[in-house]
Amino acid sequence: QVQVVESGGGLVQPGGSLRLSCAASGIRFVMYTMGWYRQAPGQQRELVAVISSSNTTNYTDSVKDRFTIVRDNAKNTVYLQMNSLKPEDTAVYYCNANWREYYVYWGQGTPVTVSS
Repeated sequence: QVQVVESGGGLVQPGGSLRLSCAASGIRFVMYTMGWYRQAPGQQRELVAVISSSNTTNYTDSVKDRFTIVRDNAKNTVYLQMNSLKPEDTAVYYCNANWREYYVYWGQGTPVTVSS
């Protein structure tokens, strides 16, 4: 059984930091591209950051130089370090595991609220 479980969301003040974690089980984690997406109220889900099986990363423009995605294959976990958070980063953050668009799994999401 495949499980993708996010954690680490919460309430943070503007300018603050959070680290999201995503633990995956039931898959050959090392083979998967892992991604973080987010969905704000009334908005479509958007890609935030992605890391390939070879550790190539890509970020949406709005988070470049503020967010960092890393993976720990020994722990089957991917992290999203979020710094200099802004109110517009407020959203539910979802973890995605993708193998060649053939096997795709989502977590249940973790909410992030950036507010003073």
